[in-house]
Amino acid sequence: MLLCYVAISPLKSQHFLSHRPLALAASLFLLLRGSVTAQTPPAAPSPETQKRPAGTAIPAPAPPAISYSAVHVDGPYIAMTFDDGPSEKLTLQLLDILAADHIHATFFVIGQNAERAPEILQRAVREGHEIGNHSWSHPAFAKMSDAAVRREIQKTDDAIRAAIGHSPVLLRPPYGSITIRQKQWIHSEFGYRIILWDVDPLDWKRPGPTIVMNRIVRQTRPGSIILSHDIHPGTIKAMPETFDQLQARGFKFVTVSELIAMGKPMPPQEPRAESPSPVSSPAASPAMSVPPAASPAPSLTSP
Repeated sequence: MLLCYVAISPLKSQHFLSHRPLALAASLFLLLRGSVTAQTPPAAPSPETQKRPAGTAIPAPAPPAISYSAVHVDGPYIAMTFDDGPSEKLTLQLLDILAADHIHATFFVIGQNAERAPEILQRAVREGHEIGNHSWSHPAFAKMSDAAVRREIQKTDDAIRAAIGHSPVLLRPPYGSITIRQKQWIHSEFGYRIILWDVDPLDWKRPGPTIVMNRIVRQTRPGSIILSHDIHPGTIKAMPETFDQLQARGFKFVTVSELIAMGKPMPPQEPRAESPSPVSSPAASPAMSVPPAASPAPSLTSP
């Protein structure tokens, strides 16, 4: 504390001494006030500010996924999907099997087949199944113009809506052939989510019911989207044992839209020096998604 000596003239000394107690009290108050102010710490920055360097913009939330080949779920949920129907004979047999096991599936239908057999789509919806768009004539979208792809999708959308009263919300491109740009404009224009798969028994090669069943059971994981076709007799024959085996392992069947609704954020992973290519996640998809072996154009002719 700095002490100052002040010279006071004799004429003013009596006046100063008479006000001395007040002056001392005022000085003490100012000293104490300054001390308290000096010891008060500045306000701590918020946790949000501490984590973010100065001048850094707040990151925008990730956009919702538009393409799925599997879904990260908290539980043993899987989705069975059947492509290229409806077949007036085989799809009806499959619906009977699904009803007996109380299983709901998702059917990605060819538009011209749906137009010929709308009553099969109507039954499927009544029994709790989901209908998706699989194009009008099964071409490879990635090799087509936007206008040609749009016609394939729109004609099938119209046929499905005429059969069941509403448009589908899911699209599976034939052969899995689609570019990132196509996914984006199709989602923007039609509102479709693009559905691929992570389990493929290659049933279109007709390897036999036992092989189809074994491949599906071996590859299936929680959140799997399982590809198969309801236009091949061997696939239909494989389904009762396939369903039994999957249920024995604790799996529960839902539609694709129900599986997506159950999706959970992927947990953070520790960085690794070498990591394999990730399994397709709800938010990630390659520039062109093509399965290891593309199935031929569908045919309803029995072997």
